[in-house]
Amino acid sequence: MLGARELPPDEVLVQRLREGDEETFTLVLDTWSGGMLRLAMSFVSTRASAEEAVQDTWLAVFKGIGDFEGRSSLKTWVYRILVHTAKARGTRESRTIPFASLLPEEEGPTVDASRFRAPGERYAGHWAVGQGPQHWHVPEEHVLRGEVRAMVEEALGELPPRLRSVMTLRDVAGYGSEEVCSLLDISPGNQRVLLHRARAYVRRKLEGYLSGGPDFAAGGNGYGLR
Repeated sequence: MLGARELPPDEVLVQRLREGDEETFTLVLDTWSGGMLRLAMSFVSTRASAEEAVQDTWLAVFKGIGDFEGRSSLKTWVYRILVHTAKARGTRESRTIPFASLLPEEEGPTVDASRFRAPGERYAGHWAVGQGPQHWHVPEEHVLRGEVRAMVEEALGELPPRLRSVMTLRDVAGYGSEEVCSLLDISPGNQRVLLHRARAYVRRKLEGYLSGGPDFAAGGNGYGLR
């Protein structure tokens, strides 16, 4: 019996899937589907469409598991099928956005310029007094109630598709930069910029929440990313 949300090594997992082990199929679905859904939503227009993309991906995985050659991890193979499936669905919905270049909305500063010392001041360009990154103390009850996790999920949902996809793959699914570039067909430079901007926004969202500052969710995201 496999433990909850614990996956065996790929060679064992693939063999069990090829043998039609229903428990293993269920375990893989339960473990990976949440992250897959978040990624699919970067390519399509609705949650329902993203759910269908995930379902189509699993159908393709189950039918094609016999052809898996182990050139990448099983999870990477599954995610590659998902990206292809979700992009194709997005194309049909006329929503697909090319990842190869940055949009104007992603070219501005990631942090408000007013938080830095102005030109002509001593240490120009450094953090202004009281404007630097803060050490956050997260009350235990906030963690237990899932408030911080909910805030991160909300911030991810507000990001433009490219930023959300990169951060989902890097910080949620745990992929390295080379794998993300391969999955999304983007350059290493674009991947770095997109990840930086995504993390900066989520950090700012958390900063506003944990410091008792303004609600950045109201009336836009405060970065002009919409």
